[in-house]
Amino acid sequence: MPVSGSNLARVVFWMIGALLSFSAMAISIRQLSHGGLSIFEILAIRSGLALVILLLLMLAKPELRHLAQPMNMRLNLFRNTIHYAAQFAWAVSLTMLPLATVFALEFTTPAWTALFAVWFLGERMTVSRAGVVVLGLVGVLVILRPGIASFNPAAGLVLMAAVGYGTMMTVTKKLTATQSTFGIIFWMAVIQFPLSLLGSNLSVYLDSSLYDLRHILPAIAVGIAGLTSHLCLTNAFRAGDATLVVPLDFMRIPLIAVVGWAFYGEALDVWVLVGALIIIAGVLWNLQSERRPRP
Repeated sequence: MPVSGSNLARVVFWMIGALLSFSAMAISIRQLSHGGLSIFEILAIRSGLALVILLLLMLAKPELRHLAQPMNMRLNLFRNTIHYAAQFAWAVSLTMLPLATVFALEFTTPAWTALFAVWFLGERMTVSRAGVVVLGLVGVLVILRPGIASFNPAAGLVLMAAVGYGTMMTVTKKLTATQSTFGIIFWMAVIQFPLSLLGSNLSVYLDSSLYDLRHILPAIAVGIAGLTSHLCLTNAFRAGDATLVVPLDFMRIPLIAVVGWAFYGEALDVWVLVGALIIIAGVLWNLQSERRPRP
């Protein structure tokens, strides 16, 4: 169905928030990893701080408590286990690849979302949805250039993360039909925090150096950005279809490429941008097709 102007404005607003949050989280994860923290420990900070903020909100506003009651727990467990594995793979790749390469490969997610929506949400497969899958794969081949550039195994981690994110986004869209945004985010923090602690060295959190300014600022940023990214993403899904929401996330590619160049001296790889443009072309084609009224 065509998208109303008010819904489109809400989707754009929430996706700008998600874009800025995911970019801030990527930079913070890289900073914390350079400080000697493992990915488990970084993700524990992310989920732990988010959980503290949510519990404080529930304390300040008791009306939020009923929104955090257990609902759809099988679906929440599935969503958050898959999401945790995906973000772990994504976070590891951030320490091994240029930021722009990670984000470009991650943007095969819309292709997986289109495929999973057919199976999980009962949406039909159209020519444009098949086209976004094909162009997504072509874009990945351009970025990786097998046989031309040496293959970095970390690229495989990003592609695995993209499959996980596609699954997570599809399940998130399903959950928004019956569960509040607060409830979805609360159970994400509750489920993922102990998963992170299982792989963490707990003595790290007692080390006074962790609370130096160079660590504490990115630690706070990764916690807040982890919370706001999913707040914005869930509200964007609530305002519009997945085929409208996901393509707007591609604005991260030029933003993160400039950040990587400015702060980390990463070269602006033209093949990353070309591959990303091919992936974007497929998603925008699908978006345009989805917005046309169906006979």
